[in-house]
Amino acid sequence: MSAQDIRQVLGLLYQDDTREAFARLVLGGTGDGLSQKALAKLAGGGLAVQDEGGWRARPERFRELLKESAEPAAELDPEERLLRTFLVDGRLASMPMKREKRLVVLRYISRVFEPGVRYSEKDVNVALRAFHDDYAALRRYLIDEDLLSRGDGLYWRSGGPIDL
Repeated sequence: MSAQDIRQVLGLLYQDDTREAFARLVLGGTGDGLSQKALAKLAGGGLAVQDEGGWRARPERFRELLKESAEPAAELDPEERLLRTFLVDGRLASMPMKREKRLVVLRYISRVFEPGVRYSEKDVNVALRAFHDDYAALRRYLIDEDLLSRGDGLYWRSGGPIDL
């Protein structure tokens, strides 16, 4: 499949005679009363075929073009795949039982806190509530894994990856 094939189909739909012929075929027409030239152009672009009952539209041609021109999905690294398993629409569906997996999730969550910034407990709770309703458990996990530290009623990020 090439860009030329896509341009050909778009060109056919841009022309009044072929667009009208295609529309009539899509609506159930058999090609009677349609320009043979327009039908031949549609057939050349894969948008129509002729069989025993007359002409019929091939709207599946659009799907073929899209499928063949689509780029392959990017391969996810194991960490991204794990995050997609446990985070649904940005919220934590469940906490991983294995420590290694839990650390991946916690490192991801720790990124909401800016290094060097002090946060009140209320601000930490609000940030963590965006991930899960049990924000206290998340806060404990982050502190236990040295991703978040606390002192004098304030919290700060003390570990985890830093986005540059």
